[in-house]
Amino acid sequence: MIDATTQNLINKGEMLPLMEEFYTIQGEGYHTGTAAYFIRIGGCDIGCHWCDVKESWNAELHPATASDSIIENVRKYGNTVVITGGEPLMWNMDYLTHHLQDNAIKTHIETSGAYPLSGSWNWICLSPKKNKLPLEDIYTVADELKIIIYNKSDFKFAEEQALKINENCVLFLQPEWSNREKMTPLIVDYVMNNPQWKISLQTHKYLNIP
Repeated sequence: MIDATTQNLINKGEMLPLMEEFYTIQGEGYHTGTAAYFIRIGGCDIGCHWCDVKESWNAELHPATASDSIIENVRKYGNTVVITGGEPLMWNMDYLTHHLQDNAIKTHIETSGAYPLSGSWNWICLSPKKNKLPLEDIYTVADELKIIIYNKSDFKFAEEQALKINENCVLFLQPEWSNREKMTPLIVDYVMNNPQWKISLQTHKYLNIP
């Protein structure tokens, strides 16, 4: 049971349910191959059956951690941080991102967009999920749209989402890892016929890094 003082700090974003943090090479999307410090925040109610971090779903399993200590850890590694989850926008991201940017650290987020946008961001990767669709506001500010392709119906979902996005947003299709052998050839054909899309691969899994 979280005490009232801790809950108040969580509400203000001065503490967050931290699942893990690590320095690695970004494996997916627009910034593939770039060194970045990853912050994985616990808590998600989207419930994707293919999620590869289901242990992130229950925020209560992950200790409320002072955002200042997270920021101090980030400062030791490079100049870019990726905040992911779980679903990080279930929490107030203002305090963490403003203080990271005050330290000249670029802030990136990967989000389903299902919760109101908080925080100050240099890059927003929107990865919509059918189970709980994005709120309308995030489509206007997303820098990257990344759709996970698990089956053929996901191509239709991708095009529906692309109709909502702003004109500067980069479009990616990414095979779901467990179904990649089946779906990757279909994605290759689709992108060749629809070159406004690019292919994203989970290269960190091929490299066997976090």
